Amino acid sequence: MPDILIKNTRIYHNNSLQPAEIIIKGSKVIKIGKDLRVSSSDLIIDADGALTLPAGIDVHVHFREPGMTTKENWYTGSCAAAAGGITTVIDQPNTIPPTTDRRSFEQKLKLARGKSIIDFGINGGVTGNINNLEKLWKSGVTAFGEIFMAESTGGLNITEKIFNEALSEIKRLGALASIHAEDEEICFELERLLKGDISYDYHSKVRPNECEAVAVQKALEIISKLNVKAHFCHISTLEAIGLIRKEKFLARRENKIPLSTCEVTPHHLFLSIRNCEKLRSFGKMNPPLRGSHSIKALVNGINDGTIDMVASDHAPHLESEKDTDIRFAPSGVPGVETLMPLMLAAVRKNILPLAKMIMITSWNPAKSFGLDRHAKGRLEVGFDADLIIVDPRALQPIKAEMLHSKAGWTPFEGMDAVFPKYTLSRGEVIWIEESINARPGRGNFLEGDGRKSEEDFEETE
Repeated sequence: MPDILIKNTRIYHNNSLQPAEIIIKGSKVIKIGKDLRVSSSDLIIDADGALTLPAGIDVHVHFREPGMTTKENWYTGSCAAAAGGITTVIDQPNTIPPTTDRRSFEQKLKLARGKSIIDFGINGGVTGNINNLEKLWKSGVTAFGEIFMAESTGGLNITEKIFNEALSEIKRLGALASIHAEDEEICFELERLLKGDISYDYHSKVRPNECEAVAVQKALEIISKLNVKAHFCHISTLEAIGLIRKEKFLARRENKIPLSTCEVTPHHLFLSIRNCEKLRSFGKMNPPLRGSHSIKALVNGINDGTIDMVASDHAPHLESEKDTDIRFAPSGVPGVETLMPLMLAAVRKNILPLAKMIMITSWNPAKSFGLDRHAKGRLEVGFDADLIIVDPRALQPIKAEMLHSKAGWTPFEGMDAVFPKYTLSRGEVIWIEESINARPGRGNFLEGDGRKSEEDFEETE
């Protein structure tokens, strides 16, 4: 007997929207078709003509636990994700303590297992801890990074020497390096030169386009030399997109799979320097907001396939922390709950096609980070029933008061969005009509490719 029947819905199949019904049994989609004959089911969801799509996978969140739970924790962060149509996240290592050894990894894993209502992976941090990377990999980290090439929240920035050593070790392990590409030397020099600047776009001045482009170029050279798999976080500039596009073109011309993938955030797609005066220090993030030419390049990069995925870089801080001089305010904005709604609104406004939106929010993240082996990323028979049901006509303004992050604010206040009516995670309805419907700790840990059994781990100690 099927557990759930979704009827009167439409799905994207064979390059078009088609009417369909979906049967879910246990955690899996077991049948997709038209006018399916079902004698009974535990739950029937009448979608009333709304779309059923793969739920989002956000490969870049900072849920702040352990150590910074006034800003966020695994329960509040995962509730925000579910309310926005995200059912899988990958948490970054710059917590307190940072996730840089087996002990800190297991501490974070225990907390996440007890609180998260959605499935999750955990990245391992890279500092001077080269000898710990193998143990982290065997513990089950998804990837390594953010690897910070410049100073940012958490103080995990590293030297070029350590960056080389780390990528070499990551290559040996067969793992993925996830890179925050900004050039620290350029940042520090401009901070010195602009010490007295208190303008709203100060942060964009001290971390200009060149800052990202120089770091991406350096990283691409090392990636090519070592032949290591890498992922660029939050690419934001016209110049960096050009460098990555060229690298991918050259690889494909030689019938090779490109070594690197990249992501873009909604705040770099839908906000710009023109928003600095309104947002003030609340618009400070790393990398910073850019000009209109870069935004156009990012949209083009999505549509031509240069950009592989969208990720939120959900980095919450409290209003009281952000409401200060921009030079001293912490960098980062909340965004996990608004990622999918903003992208769905972009489809509604013909900024990008639905097929591309599905690719960059579900399938590409799953494939690039090895989550497809956990049956993530597709609305297909045999895959996890991680789904959202949305009415694309239901545009509504984003309001901070409706969101679930502890941050209590959003840089996207008043912007159009399409929020899900239902979010399903492994066949369970965890969000329905503006209400969380899930217990803390129901989320599964999605172990990375290097995970070994305890016995195997002890043999290698």
